[in-house]
Amino acid sequence: MTAVLLIAATPPQPAVLSASVRQLRATGARVHLVAALDADDLPDGLDLDGFHAMPADVSEATPRRRAVKATPGERVWMHLRRQAWLRERARDADVLVALDAHSVYTVWRLAQRNQGADARFGVTAALQAIAERGDKRAAGHVLPPAHLVAGDVKKLIRSTPRRVINTVTAKPVMRSGAGARLWLSALKAPKVPDPVRVKVAYQIADGMAWAGRPADEAKALYAAASKIKSLAPRARLRGEAAKRELAAGLAPAELTPAVVDLLGLADRYYRARDHWNAAEYVHRAMNVAFNRVLHIDQLTSPLAADPDGFVAPFRRSEAARKVAAPLGRKTPAAPRPTGRPLRLLIATSANDNFLPLIREHYEQHPDVEVRYLDLAVNPSLKSLTWASKPMLEYRLADDTTHGRKTEQRLRPHLDWADTVFVDWCVAPAGLFTLVDPGDARIIVRLHSYEALTRWPHMVDFSRIDDLVFVANHIRDLTTSLVPYLRDGNGPRMHVLDNAMDLKGFLVEKEPEARFQLGMVGINQVAKDPRWAVEVLRRLRAQDERYRLLLVGGEMDPDVSVATKDYLTAFRGDLAELEPSGAVRRFGSTNDVPKALAQIGVILSTSVREGCHCGLMEGAASAAVPVVRDWPFFAGRPNSARTLYPQDWVVGSPEEAAQRVLDTTGTEEAWHETGRRASAHALSAWDWSAVRHDFDRLILGDA
Repeated sequence: MTAVLLIAATPPQPAVLSASVRQLRATGARVHLVAALDADDLPDGLDLDGFHAMPADVSEATPRRRAVKATPGERVWMHLRRQAWLRERARDADVLVALDAHSVYTVWRLAQRNQGADARFGVTAALQAIAERGDKRAAGHVLPPAHLVAGDVKKLIRSTPRRVINTVTAKPVMRSGAGARLWLSALKAPKVPDPVRVKVAYQIADGMAWAGRPADEAKALYAAASKIKSLAPRARLRGEAAKRELAAGLAPAELTPAVVDLLGLADRYYRARDHWNAAEYVHRAMNVAFNRVLHIDQLTSPLAADPDGFVAPFRRSEAARKVAAPLGRKTPAAPRPTGRPLRLLIATSANDNFLPLIREHYEQHPDVEVRYLDLAVNPSLKSLTWASKPMLEYRLADDTTHGRKTEQRLRPHLDWADTVFVDWCVAPAGLFTLVDPGDARIIVRLHSYEALTRWPHMVDFSRIDDLVFVANHIRDLTTSLVPYLRDGNGPRMHVLDNAMDLKGFLVEKEPEARFQLGMVGINQVAKDPRWAVEVLRRLRAQDERYRLLLVGGEMDPDVSVATKDYLTAFRGDLAELEPSGAVRRFGSTNDVPKALAQIGVILSTSVREGCHCGLMEGAASAAVPVVRDWPFFAGRPNSARTLYPQDWVVGSPEEAAQRVLDTTGTEEAWHETGRRASAHALSAWDWSAVRHDFDRLILGDA
């Protein structure tokens, strides 16, 4: 991966800077910037790997007699030459870029010290240099001479010209075990200067990437990191290694050390009051720790397995603790108004799947005035909502451009509302708790997957009055991750079922439904439809009348490599079973009740759920429920076994098959089991019952 260092001695135009960084990023380059620009003035969403500010007038910042007679370019160099951050970035850079005339002298001087780097003026020339470096890198096809390979490894790294390193890290060499082992061992050689070790590590990793060896790609970076004592380069190497493994759909081999080092570097910047870089490295740590490949696109999760241990590095980090520190509210939420309707603001970002019944109910309520805010389409708020890095910087610095913009743009909504209901504990919840809510009451609903993301660690729960969960086991997991929720000073916590119109799913079953198992929703790895296939195989070994019906679109292979790998295996199962009619796919449908008329047994085979709506809809239709004891929560005080009737829940495919056989053995047993399931679903989860809980929350003294 190419490292680019941009230097701007005069403030660049925001649009030009954004476009330049975007072009460089598109080549896969890492981009660092030194500029006569305050961090608060950087364009929103600027994707940098690091930033260092210098004064707009460097002659004033360089109070030396020589500076008076020096040219502007020389004064810039006088100021920057002793900056450790710049020296480190310049040593690691592959391309040094002057963005204006006053930066040219500095780039020239830096190029004298890093003779392996290309020095360019302007982004167009920099892009050309990156392309030329790629062409040279791809051209080599042979190992270095035998005497070099046989020589001292440390000497090999230090003395081999760049063109030879390019040659030995080319794809044909890295495809050979010998070539890969040569350079992996070289990276651990003693007494190699850190800058040399870092530079070669990146080249070797790139060679492994070209050769299609993602595990060895990360090994190269980890190997170099293991020999580096300096925190900054070690953290960057480990962070980059973990990032590459995750991109390949792999769990990082050194996940915890990578997170610890990234947070350690964030703490160093935070203590130096460099809030931009502190936010950058907290952000990188969160990107690694809470990546969807680890928790959402796999059948297991290290966070779910050991919540306390997993988040321990964040609790030890000074910067991460500052991000999560409760700021509280200046005034308590006002009581429900008298003499006028309650003003209810319902907010989300794009995902309103669980809001229609709630909106309809309160829009028709005579004592409620409703406004709906979709942050994903609101012109003034959509750019702020998911800007997680600027949010982090604001929490660290207490005053940034992003924070001021958020205050300015949210305040009219907060001033209007008596109560704000934020659905999903993700970015919108983070945004609304970034500012003081005034006397508006804040309610946030957390469904399920949010607990596996960064957002519970970026939301200020001291500014939330009521926190709503959809199930007790989700509440337990979330409170184990966020200590503030356990200390007695946090928000009131409630468990409310989702708003579902289940009466519309009560349908007459078709005659063949008794022997037809069904799943509603298979578009995520967490649904684990392959578990359903295992149940089907066991059933068909005894009675080939059993079939599996799959309702809903399939997984998106572009979401992650991990999802693609699971989908490939699942498609293999389908290729085996579909020709005989053992499995049928319905695809996406707007008429789920019609599909449920053909399903006599409804399956929940997930590894995790909040409350499985598809299962509840199937139960309401009088299909026999068979629920896997969701592994993320199995054996805990609250789980699928406490959410559903005990006889619905099974611990293995064998138990699932036996429950199906027991409940569908006769027509009478099947109808009676389905009737009881439907009665339970309608009485416990239908909107006619659940809406009273929402009224108590929204309108009553919750």
